[in-house]
Amino acid sequence: MKRILYTILLLFVFSSLLYCANDSEKNNKKVLEETKQTRTIDSKDDLNISLLLDLSDRINPEKYPNESMEYYERDIAYIKSVSEAFETHLRAKKVRQMNDKIQLYFDPEPKNQNINKISTDLKYHISRSNVSLELLNDLEEQYSSKPAEIYNLAIKDNYYVGSDIWRFFKTKVKDYCVEDNFRNILIILTDGYIYHKDTKLKETNRTSYLTPQDIRDFRLNKENWENRFINDDFGFITAIEDLSNLEVLVLGINPDNKNPYEEEVLKKYWSDWFNTMNVLRYDIKTAELPSNMDKLIKDFILKD
Repeated sequence: MKRILYTILLLFVFSSLLYCANDSEKNNKKVLEETKQTRTIDSKDDLNISLLLDLSDRINPEKYPNESMEYYERDIAYIKSVSEAFETHLRAKKVRQMNDKIQLYFDPEPKNQNINKISTDLKYHISRSNVSLELLNDLEEQYSSKPAEIYNLAIKDNYYVGSDIWRFFKTKVKDYCVEDNFRNILIILTDGYIYHKDTKLKETNRTSYLTPQDIRDFRLNKENWENRFINDDFGFITAIEDLSNLEVLVLGINPDNKNPYEEEVLKKYWSDWFNTMNVLRYDIKTAELPSNMDKLIKDFILKD
């Protein structure tokens, strides 16, 4: 009888151990799957923010004055909102998750070497290996003061060669602004017009440039502008075909007030262009006061 009870007890213990082992294996698998999922989510939370500044004569306060707030001052405030969103994102992450970038570009590059030096100073890669309170404070300080220096130097030089945004997309955007396993965001500060003397391409009614004079010449300043735009296939020439890993926010659109349809025309050019390049997500905003734009900018960057 004792031998039978002993055998039953052994079987019970063995069954319990086997169950625990199986349960432990299931839990381990579950933890591994959750870890994989967490890593995937974390990687998508890594920001790669690029700012592209249009330093054409649109920032000249003598040529395009604005009593409420100069356009270059609006740009500076927009950049501050972007940097604040970036800082908010960083401070919400754990140190081990840090892997985020912010940088600033021009096209063409200014001849003033001081401006180019400042843009280098505004390039940050915050990672778990270098993050510190001092570095975050330095980022905040640099983005609070250096953009104003860039615009002041550009205005003082009084040498405006135009804005080659089309060429930037054609030859640089993928190399400079798009990286795997990042959420790539490009912020473009421009009045919406594109022109550079060395990039004047035209394919039927599609172009690599657009000025207020072009809109008048294309007869897109009349009530029927949209029908003409669609039927005659106006728009920007597609610069590149797959930007499905890039989000773009355009700030500062400033339409010529001589044409009541100018804003709609500019937004149509840009939105169609982004669609042909398969941009993942975009928004196009006029040059509103920074107090009105701050929340919009931060919401775009810090979206769920």
